[in-house]
Amino acid sequence: MADAKVIPFDDDRSRGGAQRASRRRSAPRRAGDPATVSEVKALPGQQDGQQDGQRDGDARTERAQEQGRTVPGQRGGGWDRRIAGGLSFLRRRLTGEYEVDDFGYDEELTDQVLMSLLRPFYEKYFRVEVKGIENIPADGGALIVANHSGTLPLDGLMMQVAVHDNHPHGRHLRLLAADLVFMLPVVNELARKAGHTLACAEDAERLLERGELVGVMPEGFKGIGKPFSERYKLQRFGRGGFVSTALRTGSPIVPCSIVGAEEIYPMIGNAKTLARVFGFPYFPITPTFPWLGPLGAVPLPTKWTIQFGEPIPTDGYPPEAAEDPMLMFNLTDQVREQIQHSLYKLLVQRRSVFF
Repeated sequence: MADAKVIPFDDDRSRGGAQRASRRRSAPRRAGDPATVSEVKALPGQQDGQQDGQRDGDARTERAQEQGRTVPGQRGGGWDRRIAGGLSFLRRRLTGEYEVDDFGYDEELTDQVLMSLLRPFYEKYFRVEVKGIENIPADGGALIVANHSGTLPLDGLMMQVAVHDNHPHGRHLRLLAADLVFMLPVVNELARKAGHTLACAEDAERLLERGELVGVMPEGFKGIGKPFSERYKLQRFGRGGFVSTALRTGSPIVPCSIVGAEEIYPMIGNAKTLARVFGFPYFPITPTFPWLGPLGAVPLPTKWTIQFGEPIPTDGYPPEAAEDPMLMFNLTDQVREQIQHSLYKLLVQRRSVFF
């Protein structure tokens, strides 16, 4: 599909107007005629800023077209590009011409397939609004710490799409997941392909040293499995292991607050006997599950907001700071309080759970 042409504001001279304009320019200027106004040029700083914004916008547009997403303000969905990209993707998968890192992360499969499957939920179902994306570094390692909720860990997946689709450089978020994720069939393989890895200090440190964005939700099962009556009340952040990892690598900590996930599965009860039978940390009972069967597993279409706060630097501390328990406790508490404060602010600003 051909790209749309941008018509300048002064292009009304194209139909015969060019000849009139040339005659006007060639006519001699008589005394008393008003002076000709020269073209106004942008200031150097403004021009540089416009060029930077244009480059970021072009990069986001090209990335969206490659992923088959509609670009705001652009007509058409780029079907020719999508078809060509899909055929090229299938050829590479069949011939084995794709890369997988030592964690099992398949970037191409994530971009072309997994993100495409998650994006309708992100854009249409939960209608996620993202704030503070500029607080995520353009390059280098960083640790994104977020609250955890929702009975099922959909918040981590939506945060992954939010970072990739909204960051000017299209960065990928590598999530740290609980060991239960890697014990489930099918889920284990998909999690590895999507870039998730075990929530341990060794894996997180290796990723940060490579300059990756790493996402962690320190509340773990205590946050995701808490009852609906305790919604948006942060649980304990473990023993501060994520702070120790950030200190060892000198990576900034970016607090992240997610509003909307708490209400997708309002957990009003916990069948502990069934949880022990299936080996789950909890077995949720909601107003729709298990009463409506498979239909009860459909999440409620709440309106989400994901806000990334100002990063907390850690590169100014000495190497031995990672072994200081008081420093880890203070930084952990600082991150937790910042996330909790942002949650309260977002809840006050929210008009409705669903709109």
